Amino acid sequence: MSGPQSASGQIERISDLVEYIASGSKPKDQWRIGTEHEKFGFHLADHSTLPYEGPSGVRALLEGMQRFGWKPVMEGGNVIALSLDGGAISLEPGGQFELSGAPLENLHQTCGEVNTHLKQVREVATELGIGFLGLGFTPNWTRAEIPVMPKGRYGIMTNYMPKRGGHGVDMMYRSCTVQVNLDYSSEADMIKKFHVSLALQPLATALFANSPFTEGKPNGYLSFRSQVWTDTDPDRAGMVPFVFDEDFGFERYVKYALDVPMYFVYRNGKYIDASGQSFRDFLAGRLPALPGEKPSMGDWADHLTTLFPEVRLKKFLEMRGADGGPWRSLCALPAFWVGLLYDQGALDAAWDLVRDWTTQERQALRDGVPKQALHTPFRGGTLQDVAQEVLKISLAGLKARGRIGSTGLDEQHYLDVLLEIAATGRCPAEIMLDRFHGPWNGSVLPAYDEYAY
Repeated sequence: MSGPQSASGQIERISDLVEYIASGSKPKDQWRIGTEHEKFGFHLADHSTLPYEGPSGVRALLEGMQRFGWKPVMEGGNVIALSLDGGAISLEPGGQFELSGAPLENLHQTCGEVNTHLKQVREVATELGIGFLGLGFTPNWTRAEIPVMPKGRYGIMTNYMPKRGGHGVDMMYRSCTVQVNLDYSSEADMIKKFHVSLALQPLATALFANSPFTEGKPNGYLSFRSQVWTDTDPDRAGMVPFVFDEDFGFERYVKYALDVPMYFVYRNGKYIDASGQSFRDFLAGRLPALPGEKPSMGDWADHLTTLFPEVRLKKFLEMRGADGGPWRSLCALPAFWVGLLYDQGALDAAWDLVRDWTTQERQALRDGVPKQALHTPFRGGTLQDVAQEVLKISLAGLKARGRIGSTGLDEQHYLDVLLEIAATGRCPAEIMLDRFHGPWNGSVLPAYDEYAY
């Protein structure tokens, strides 16, 4: 989850909020790829969770990473993040270690960034007796076993989440995702990309489904992380069907965001609890948490980070549907979406594929994939059929981009892992369940070796 945003300036009218998002529009030659991925840290000796403090805790890990040039970001005297060259390392509520990558030009750079980060993390973590696990949900830890990181916003969210759903705290403390952030050139381009990516987000969930265990046992789902989001907070999560309305654009999204209850306001290095309060009241100077005060653009930018739809709009589009996974899958997610959205021919083909899908069909896919992944029924077939067609489009988009790496290959090979999944129809969780019922002898503990970074 994000930290305080850096936007500045006062807000005079609602159109300023629209302009803030619209200002993210960039010409195609300035489009970039930003990849984010989270992972669970654990003690190698006993697979236990990492506290913040202590000789082999999260703080020690953050301090060790500074040998590579990362600069500390402080909150209340604690190191809670690191920054370097446009990228960041941050902490999720339960200590999940997140890389928010720098905006990069191509997938070769993106994959190189991921590999460099994981090598750095491994060097420091090994010295501390720490390992990292690539799954979408903790395989055996209970909520009570997971520590709370010293970030003020997380305390506010932890208290508020149970008021709006049964799994919000699980989302915060026991899940991991991989995301990609992509640009748009105009409002029309944003709308088309939003349409395509929202319709196909359940497909990404199915391809990356990787969270079949809870507290040491199969949980009945292939992506329990995705299922958790269905019972987190209906005000700010879900498939946001209004995106497909004829009047959708920057202004319509702003109206949606204004109606999502707030979590907090950040002032003088501290988070002030404004949970459940209205940003519209804030604009009018009537926010109970800060009577008489009006918001800055930084407050608006912070508020946008507290919306959690399957695709999120800020000054770019965030693809939010995938489980965290093993090393090789981390380059596949940005490849999947870059191939679909960053070549006009591929984007047009993807839109032609999904344009007649109904609201009910899109929601049925979203509802079905947590349990069924690529076996989810769709129009006389299954989502596996859609996956194979969509991956052909993504491959064509990557080929058209023609970005050649140092090995002489273009970006298409980053999709190899997904092509294999689509061909077999078996997602990562199904492979893991086979191991659980076979060579793992009913234990999830071997995952700490086989799915470690």
